[in-house]
Amino acid sequence: MATIDNLTLERLRRSTALVDDVWFLSGPTQPGETIIHLPIDDEPYVIGRKPGVSLRLQFRTVSGQHAALSIKEGVLYLTDLGSTNGTYINGKRVEPNNPVKICEDELIHFAEAPFRVYRQSSTGATNGTFAENICDQALALVQFDRLMSERLVRPHFQTIVDLTKETREIIGHEILGRGSVFGLESVSAMFHAAEQLSLEVELSRLLRWEGIRVGRDFPEGPQLFVNTHPKEMDDCDGLIESLAQTREMAGNANIVLEIHESTVTDRAAMKDLVSALEEQDIKLAYDDFGSGQARLAELIEARPHIVKFDISLIRGIDKADSCRRKMLSNLVNMVCDLDILALAEGVETDDESKACIDLGFQLGQGFFYGRPAPG
Repeated sequence: MATIDNLTLERLRRSTALVDDVWFLSGPTQPGETIIHLPIDDEPYVIGRKPGVSLRLQFRTVSGQHAALSIKEGVLYLTDLGSTNGTYINGKRVEPNNPVKICEDELIHFAEAPFRVYRQSSTGATNGTFAENICDQALALVQFDRLMSERLVRPHFQTIVDLTKETREIIGHEILGRGSVFGLESVSAMFHAAEQLSLEVELSRLLRWEGIRVGRDFPEGPQLFVNTHPKEMDDCDGLIESLAQTREMAGNANIVLEIHESTVTDRAAMKDLVSALEEQDIKLAYDDFGSGQARLAELIEARPHIVKFDISLIRGIDKADSCRRKMLSNLVNMVCDLDILALAEGVETDDESKACIDLGFQLGQGFFYGRPAPG
């Protein structure tokens, strides 16, 4: 944890003698520097790279006079002074020369220089400690804005094979996203940043569209498995509209929509979705089946084409005891009896693959058959 130094505390005490609240910035003034805490004690408080400003930042991307902060009637305002590389609030770029109200705990980027805004009240106390990973979090949010606006994602594809044939014929590919900006390379990192900005749905659609754009050119009429984010199920109409655009973009490619089993709770909505998918000639797969509770009733009322059994059920199945194997065998048989294809996820060894075939799985996916790779 970083702490406020004595000099900064003294400046705060002097400031609180004159005003009710003291605003200050927390962040580094140059690359690699630890976090320091700086009271906003000039009017205006100019931030930039040139000498003579209130806060001098030694970042090459920061303009000479980059932005200014001012306090009016206890409210903090930020103005970008026409900077080259922009000023961002919570990852969203602000318009130049247009004052914007700033709230406590918001993240501000002056180009690549990240700061969080804090307020010290004269009637309350602060413990003077702040998380050291604040700058990494703030940078990720600005990088996320770039990722979305410039579509900086790289679709990867993992093969899905037919286990009923000795040749293990490839029948399709699942689209998996990767980021092309620092700090947001993995799916989890991208969605963590998206969650902070409530942009999970928009990111999910971007990954889907970029994957289709690349994968549709695979030879021999490819079958592409596309993912959804659970929040997309909160707006089924919006999801259906997005899928209509996806279908148009896909051309001759066959599409399989994957929905996590935990989101399959509203049977009426699922029936509507299944009907819309049939109209768009899009197949349905339930993903991670068995990771929580298996939605058995929905398998009948909103029947998918494919059920993807969660990796937790598959890992080490070749060494599993008879009870676990019998349980999995019963689930596979039940799915197959409903004329649904059973897919084993996360197969990593030859022995696991053989065990899955013995249990009746028709499809397989995992490192044993192929790792995710760019298209």
